[in-house]
Parts: sequence; C-alpha cells; structure tokens
Amino acid sequence: MKMFAVKITTTKLKGKNNMFNNQTLQTLRSLKLTGMADGLEQQLEQPATHEELGFDERLALLVDRESTHRSNNKVSRLLKAARLKLQAHPEDIDYRHARGLNKSQFADLLSSQWIHQHHNVLITGPTGCGKTYLGCVLATQACRHGLSVRYFRTSRLLESLSIAHGDGRFPRLIQQLAKTDVLVLDDWGLEKMTLSQRNDMLEIMEDRHGHRSTLITSQLPITQWHKAIGDATLADAILDRLLHNSHKLKLKGESMRKIMCKIDEGEHSTC
Repeated sequence: MKMFAVKITTTKLKGKNNMFNNQTLQTLRSLKLTGMADGLEQQLEQPATHEELGFDERLALLVDRESTHRSNNKVSRLLKAARLKLQAHPEDIDYRHARGLNKSQFADLLSSQWIHQHHNVLITGPTGCGKTYLGCVLATQACRHGLSVRYFRTSRLLESLSIAHGDGRFPRLIQQLAKTDVLVLDDWGLEKMTLSQRNDMLEIMEDRHGHRSTLITSQLPITQWHKAIGDATLADAILDRLLHNSHKLKLKGESMRKIMCKIDEGEHSTC
C-alpha cells in the first residue's frame, strides 16, 4: 500500500511539474522571450544533459540562449533592410585569384572598425573582378556587427532621388540615408551626372562626412571620377568628402566570371 501511495504521489508531482513547465513556457513566449523558451524546452527534453547543473548555471544558459536568439534576429532584420545584391560571406572569399586583393588589408576591413571611425571604402577594378561581391561581403559583416546598411546601384539611387523630388519624399529619403551606418553605392560613374544629381550627391556626402561610412564600387579608376561627375566645383566638393579617410582597394586581373566559366566547361568536358 505504501509503495502504491508513493507511485500515486510521484505521478501527481510529475503532472504538477508538467503543468507548471507548460505555464512557464507559455509565459515566456507571451513575453517574447523565445530564446529562453526554446532553451527551457531543450532542458526539459534532455534532463540527463542538464541534471548535474545548478540553478545558476541553467539560468545562465537560458539567458545566453535568449541573447543569441535576439542577436540572430537583429542580423536577419538588418540584412533584409540592406537589400544587398548578392549573398556574400567572408568565409567564402577566394584569395587565391590574382586580382590584387590584399588579405591582410581586407581582414582589417572585416573588423568593421572603419565604420566606427566613419571612414569610406572605395573598390575599383575591371568588370568581373569581384567588386560587388567584396562590397556585399563587407556590408554583410557590418550587419553581423549590428550596423545598418543600404545597398543601391548608383544610377537607381539617383533616379529614386529625382522621383522623390517630385512626390515630396526627398527630405525623408535623404534623412533615412543620413542615418544609415553604411551606404553602398555600386557601379559608380557609369553615366555622367546631371546638375540635379550632382547636387543630390553632394547633399548625401555632406550629411555622411565624418558621421557615417560610404562604400563605393566602380569600374572607373578614382582619377576619372572627377570627370564622371561633370562640374568641376561640385566634383571637388563631392570627392573631397569621399576620398578623405578612405580605404582604397584597387583590383585587377581577368574576370572571375570568365575563369569560373572555363572551369565549368573543363569539368563538363571530362564528364
């Protein structure tokens, strides 16, 4: 009888514990503490893994799980808002290709310290050498470090600014750009700027100079940017703000697209 009573008591305790745990999980999720809720579920599902840990240690695991969850969510939101052209990750960079990419210099840029110092990055080189990819790598890394990014093809940004002048959104758009930690301008200098575009670009650079960072990729060498902007006075003003405290990556070599195409053709021919 005593053993039977013990079994009933144990069963009741387990039932109460399950009810208590379910309530705790529901409360955590209602408070949007999803990481802690997931961590608690894991501890409940794997009791043998955690039974030797004390209360403080188990609580620390839950707090760490919540912190990681929030950090991952923030990075996902930042990457979505950045609207990068390419999914590009630092661990996937090919340093073997002879294109003049200094591994030490790029590793330093991956620390995102240049952003905290409000410096700029200027990547130039021929078509296909990986300028956009490397720019997106640095932008992705910035998001991982909790910094806001916006990517634009330069021509499309200038077009958006022109439209914004007409529908009254220009002040708000300019303000949004001014608050963005890293502004990526891809394919800079493909077309000569109009007077209105030069004025808009000067306003953007004036807002960002010394406060935010700008990353530019261009097929044109920096020595030709002045001509591409058009007006000498405005070009001086824009480039003075861009070139000051800038990190320059001058790439060279054959197009990586052609190289990859040759590799694919070679592999196909041996099949």
